[in-house]
Amino acid sequence: MSRRLRDLCRPHAKSARCRPGEMPLEGEAGKAISKARRRLIVTGIVFLLAFCAIGYRLVDLSVIRAGAEAERAKLAAKKELPNGHRANIVDRNGVVLATSIRSWSIYADPTLVGDPGRTARILAHIFPQQNIRTLKAKLNRKGRFVWISRQASPAAYQQILRFGLAGIHARPDLRRAYPQRALVAHIVGSSDVDNKGTAGVEAKMDKRIRTGARPLRLSIDLRAQVAVREILARSIGYWRALGGAAMVMDVRTGEIPAMVSLPDYDPYNPQGVPKKARFNRNTLGVYELGSVFKILNTAMALDYGVTHIREMHRVHKPLPAGRRFIRDSHPIAKPIDTGTILVKSSNIGSAMIAQRIGGKRQKAFLRKAGMLAKIPLELPEAGQPLYPRRWRPVNTLTVSFGHGIAVTPVHLVAAVGGIVNDGVMVQPTLLKRQNGRPLLPRRIVSAKTSRILRNLMRQVVLKGTGRRANAKGYRVGGKTGTAEKAGRGGYRRKALLSSFVAAFPMDRPRYVLLVSLDEPKGNKKSYGYATAGWVAAPAAKEIIERIAPILKVPRQAEERRGTRKQILASAASGSRKTDRRGADSGESRR
Repeated sequence: MSRRLRDLCRPHAKSARCRPGEMPLEGEAGKAISKARRRLIVTGIVFLLAFCAIGYRLVDLSVIRAGAEAERAKLAAKKELPNGHRANIVDRNGVVLATSIRSWSIYADPTLVGDPGRTARILAHIFPQQNIRTLKAKLNRKGRFVWISRQASPAAYQQILRFGLAGIHARPDLRRAYPQRALVAHIVGSSDVDNKGTAGVEAKMDKRIRTGARPLRLSIDLRAQVAVREILARSIGYWRALGGAAMVMDVRTGEIPAMVSLPDYDPYNPQGVPKKARFNRNTLGVYELGSVFKILNTAMALDYGVTHIREMHRVHKPLPAGRRFIRDSHPIAKPIDTGTILVKSSNIGSAMIAQRIGGKRQKAFLRKAGMLAKIPLELPEAGQPLYPRRWRPVNTLTVSFGHGIAVTPVHLVAAVGGIVNDGVMVQPTLLKRQNGRPLLPRRIVSAKTSRILRNLMRQVVLKGTGRRANAKGYRVGGKTGTAEKAGRGGYRRKALLSSFVAAFPMDRPRYVLLVSLDEPKGNKKSYGYATAGWVAAPAAKEIIERIAPILKVPRQAEERRGTRKQILASAASGSRKTDRRGADSGESRR
């Protein structure tokens, strides 16, 4: 068998080999066939290489260079953004807070205007805010260009076309629109005719808004913003206050779902707005906030170990402070423990504890809690805290109950948020956190101290001066603070800043709320008093009951109260009676 196959396979050369079954060809015909076979093999190799090159190119274009092409497309899109483009600003749920709409900027070439007087009269009819004399002066100028109206409406442009005015031209432009108007004016801010941010987020995030194609998403929840503004405005009117501020912060992420400062303003008419209306009380105003500072004083004392929760203190005598005395407006005759000092808000007790802490450690704690520097929020309107350059012993005493140091409301909210959040403070932000992670978390007190303070703040609402803030189903804790405002020659006794800081739910706090009213006036219902327990605590209760469902905070059953076990768990003992003024023992007194 093998011999027959070898006979069939006869190569043309002695050294060559052939496959079984190959027909033996000799002479010129064999050489031609061999040559054709070699050419066919070479052609196949060429085609194979070509197909490999094409395949590689397809992979290169579709996979390898896809990322680079996408980046180039983004850059190209940015370059193609229209002149004056600004990205939308939206709330956390996508509701538009600021957007850009098509407009027309009207200008004139004075050399082409045939009848300046007639043209000026027509333009004054189209633009009522401008007078004929000014327009006529513009049209008589020497030169080829003068602005008539920037960012005019399409309707005004249609009238220009209808009259067919010689020398009057228009170019397409973009105008900033604020559909929520005053509701978020202090947060969103405004921009000028050149579409550059001048206030609020518009100014602070100007570069990102001008170059971005995607909307800038804020942490604000417009539903909560509406509720907070409505209740704050009603409280200001009822108590005849000069103004007020309220804000809510998520203690875990630092996001701010609501921030209201009243009075506010309409961003469509910024020129006629008084300065006090443009003033953001939450971030720019610095105030001596009074007894709400006792939360920080008690927390640092327990954390430093200078006292313990059941240590008794005698606070029946005024405490010397330089040439003056620190007093309680409602003296306490019996010795009280450290927890009751906070619950009954004793200035004397707070100052005695601060003496043990000392000025150096007190200042160090306040710096760690961010109370001595500007808060890095996404707003240019940021207030610098005011505190003594030389931290004297008398300053240590007065700072313990919120006098002699002035901070913004956002400072206090951030610090209290850290104390109730298991001692971990996060940086406040007006931007929605995509991954829910906090900004710059840092520990300011221990988890044990945090638990004690949460119990004490709950007792303030259950049995102390904050009882009018007890919202059913949400276990609110908090602290009142009524501070006399500084004036010429000292503090003004009847000019009060009444504030209430709250956290909820207190078994595992999620949000901190601050409500502050500027110079409220008492009435018959409050027996003539305008302290925080009367004016700010009820507003806080109403706000919590309105926004808790919006923020998806579940209702809770009320805990049992009054048993010895509960009192021990709350870490506060002793008498907790308050006078009918709803005032702290030490409020409004130095």
